[in-house]
Amino acid sequence: MIMKPLPILLFIFSILFGLPLVTHTSVAAPVAAVEDSQPDVATALKNYQKQLDTIKQQVSKANTDSQLSKLFDATQMLGADLGKLITELHPVQEKLQAQLDVLGPEPAPGSMAETAAVVKQRNALNSSKKQMDDAIKRSQAIKASTADLGQQINDLRRVAFKTQLALNTGSILSSDFWSPKTYMQTEELDQFSAFIQQLQQTWDNSWQESWRYGTLGLLMLAATIWSLGRYIVERFLAWLSIRYLPDGRLRRSFMALATAMITLFAAKLALNLIVITFSRAQPFTPQVQDFSNGFMQLGLFCALIAGLGRAYLSLSRPSWRLPQMDDAIASGMRYFPPLIAVLALAFGTVELINNVIGAGLGTTVLGNGLVSALMALLLLVIPVRAHYIRRQLELSGTHIEKRSTLNGVAHILILVSAVVILFSLLIGYVAFARFLAYQLIWIALVLMAFYFLVIFTTDLCAAIFSSQTTSGRALKKTLNFKDRHLEQLMIIFTAIAKCSLLLLMIVALINGSFGTTTPNSLIEKIITILSGEGLKRLNIVPSNLLNAVICLMIGIYILRVTKRWLSHELLPKTISDIGIRASLVTLFSNVGYVLIILITLAALGIQWNNLAWIVSALSVGIGFGLQEIVKNFISGLILLTERPVKVGDMIGIGGVEGDVRRINVRATEIQLSDRSTMIVPNSQLISQNVRNATMGNAQGVVTIALTFPTDIDPELVRNILLSAYRAYDSILETPAPYVRFSQLGPEGIILSVTGYVASPRMVGSTKSDLLFSILKSLREQRVNISSPKEVVFMKQRAKNLVDEEEEHSS
Repeated sequence: MIMKPLPILLFIFSILFGLPLVTHTSVAAPVAAVEDSQPDVATALKNYQKQLDTIKQQVSKANTDSQLSKLFDATQMLGADLGKLITELHPVQEKLQAQLDVLGPEPAPGSMAETAAVVKQRNALNSSKKQMDDAIKRSQAIKASTADLGQQINDLRRVAFKTQLALNTGSILSSDFWSPKTYMQTEELDQFSAFIQQLQQTWDNSWQESWRYGTLGLLMLAATIWSLGRYIVERFLAWLSIRYLPDGRLRRSFMALATAMITLFAAKLALNLIVITFSRAQPFTPQVQDFSNGFMQLGLFCALIAGLGRAYLSLSRPSWRLPQMDDAIASGMRYFPPLIAVLALAFGTVELINNVIGAGLGTTVLGNGLVSALMALLLLVIPVRAHYIRRQLELSGTHIEKRSTLNGVAHILILVSAVVILFSLLIGYVAFARFLAYQLIWIALVLMAFYFLVIFTTDLCAAIFSSQTTSGRALKKTLNFKDRHLEQLMIIFTAIAKCSLLLLMIVALINGSFGTTTPNSLIEKIITILSGEGLKRLNIVPSNLLNAVICLMIGIYILRVTKRWLSHELLPKTISDIGIRASLVTLFSNVGYVLIILITLAALGIQWNNLAWIVSALSVGIGFGLQEIVKNFISGLILLTERPVKVGDMIGIGGVEGDVRRINVRATEIQLSDRSTMIVPNSQLISQNVRNATMGNAQGVVTIALTFPTDIDPELVRNILLSAYRAYDSILETPAPYVRFSQLGPEGIILSVTGYVASPRMVGSTKSDLLFSILKSLREQRVNISSPKEVVFMKQRAKNLVDEEEEHSS
């Protein structure tokens, strides 16, 4: 039987490229599967669009931050579902396209016609492909709309928060603050009673006869995990650290971090068991579920407060305490972390209930005021208590650790914040007081966690790359490393870890929040107040000016810290040449300042098309007054990159010689032999002839020329000079010293002896010492040196003899 050309080609391509052989049966299966899935995809997209429309309607009716927060979470879940759907549809789309590629393009008019089966297959694939493309495009459009809605919800929350901060709800000393309206209380009491009934029903269901023993067992297990289990795990980790971790700070930092993490994980596990205990009998109602989710987050937040406080004070192991703190002060502060955690848990629970039942403004303000007042009083007591304990110890004559500057700054900030919170409550800004109280706690937690993580990562890197530990010895043996290589790796990995933790800390401080607040909202409010019409010519507004100042300050601080790290930690362990290190640090500094200026100008909002007149003025100034400055700046960059002259070199220019101490942007500092400093513009080091005495490991040449009478024994003098050079320690053996017969004249015999030293800087002192030694040896051998008077006399006598000969000849 003769096969038709198209099936033959398809058969060959399927063998060569591994493609499935397209027949009527092989194409019909995926096409049918796609056609069957089309109704499901269409139904899913309709449901997603309906959910999006429902969220939009609820957003227009929402009037509390908790409602907006739940709607934002709903948009995030909807976006994730749409992304998952798009991911599932892409393989189907690619499969259909592959089937169409196997069939190839439609035949041109006039060529051999396709069979009816192939035409039917192509049409079916094209139809399915078009439907799939439309479904993906629609899914992407709904996903984009969902993302836009989420951004709008965030904007609404931000605006609502700014309004809430600026709202004066009355002083906590006023009667209106303590007596909300009656009809609001009645409505809220009904809602609260309904919620309590739901909680009561959940409780009763869990204690039914069939669930009673399981509930009791799970609650006892949760209590055991939180108390005894946490204690056992901490003791076990302490034993492991003593047994397996190397001696040093790693054990202490590991246990401090482990204490905080164990407290957090124990709370997480105990709370999960409690939720399972009361939800297994009957699922939670929506209100109870919302309360359960919020209480879980609140419990973890409070456990983190308690865990970090226990790790910071380290009362069970005072010798393992990381910060420098006296035991008496630590014992006196022991109750504050759990007290703060308990207060946050109690009043956070009240706020959760208010959010769940949709409490009115009066009740919410009352709760926020009480929370803020108690938190402020507690924060006010902490530094006062610490100061009191220190004072008592000083009066008793007990030696105490000196308070660090950072510790003193922290105490002052806590005092000031507590006073500001109380003052805000007195004048009626309850929302602002509540925001400041919780944000102070959040910032303290983030900074404390950052402190523990930085110390732990630093100690961990030091232990891993130490030549005294097992890991360090293994790296040396496996990779043939030296001690300096391990030290370089330790510095690099420590820097990477610190930078990563610093970025995480910044993200946590910016994005972290508690309740309805965000840490950057106050700054945004200040920026909003300061924003005006701006300087239209340069497009500068006060908010951009504030951002530019912040960028400039942070940039300069980061640049200085990085320069200090490069010059004192990394480069000394990596590059031995001082000049190269100084050049790299200076070049990095110059590039860093240029980048900081560019970032600052970008944050300032300057439009470069409005700076044409400035550029024109600068071009004229560069052509005249700034020409030398620009030339020296470019010359400085050339010196730093090509390095014909670097820090530490001994150079000579313009008849002076000295050591290069610093290469600045405009000029180079050269220290002369008398310790004075000569400032040389960088352009002169590029354009003039410069002698670099130490470039390329140059050696110093010590040459001494002496004049002797003509009646000496040259060989004896030669041996004396060579012996003096060879006996001197600084004279190198290679190249060997040598003596040359420089001149024989009327004034006598001139012999010069030459030797080499390791550096040109040693020439002066070596020459002086050798002259002392040579003169002593010559006197011991009774060899005289022609004195200046004898030389002059011999010159004069020779001249007279010449004159007499000329007269006689004439």
